[in-house]
Amino acid sequence: MMSVAVAAQVSVTPENYRVYDGQGNPSSIDAIVKALDSVDAVFLGEQHDDAVAHSLQAEIFKQAVAQYLTKRKVALSLEMFERDVQIVVNEYLNGQISEAQFLASSRPWGNYKTDYRPLVELAKEKRLPVIAANAPRRYVNMVSRGGRETLNGLTKDAKKWLAPLPYGEPSDVYAKKFKALMGPSPEAQMGIDKILASQSLWDATMANSVANYLKKNKHSLVVHLVGAFHTESRLGTVEHLLKYRKNAKALVVTMRYEDDFKTFDKTKNASIGDFVILTDSKVPRSKR
Repeated sequence: MMSVAVAAQVSVTPENYRVYDGQGNPSSIDAIVKALDSVDAVFLGEQHDDAVAHSLQAEIFKQAVAQYLTKRKVALSLEMFERDVQIVVNEYLNGQISEAQFLASSRPWGNYKTDYRPLVELAKEKRLPVIAANAPRRYVNMVSRGGRETLNGLTKDAKKWLAPLPYGEPSDVYAKKFKALMGPSPEAQMGIDKILASQSLWDATMANSVANYLKKNKHSLVVHLVGAFHTESRLGTVEHLLKYRKNAKALVVTMRYEDDFKTFDKTKNASIGDFVILTDSKVPRSKR
């Protein structure tokens, strides 16, 4: 029985979660790891404060490294770091700077030490690449305020931190889902197209980061940690990845906490991932 520790010293066992395939049939972490053998990238979609999901991400990454590193390259990719700090990430992985300097210079999320550090440290130990995949937040904010055309005024060097311009439009399905999430009120819908464009910059840049690595490293495996909305139902980031590498094979694992995590509600959860992991909402949350 797998048991891993989380930040709040909660013991995570199979009693804290259930793994299903996309249609709600019982499955397992082992089945997810086995499925990695035939894909180029796996997207581990999370709720950012889900402590159980973070522990499972670490376990899946650990097992992926143990099982596949002898026959293919394995890389960790993170929404949680932005492209313009890639050099800082690399310096830390190479032992050139201390962890304190790494954290002072890389703008880590508030829950980095509890939730993402175990994966980065394993990558460091095994000398694996860590991809700072996301668009710098300042440019995402530019788009949400002024629209995607505001990026045209950036310098050539600044544009390197983004997906190639002009980046792709969101699919109609994704756009509809995003606008529904934001809510129907006039306030929520004010400037919604610009906000959606900023979301798509996020998606496209993460996808481009993964695609760039796959292009340079044939037959490798990328394990990408991301907020679940970006990849649910193979939308968002996954759609953009297929624009950059049309033959890329991606696996989507969507994790979400539920009060009744032992019951798969098909009206909510069917097809939101190739695998769906429901976690116990009663487990204390991570603190961002």
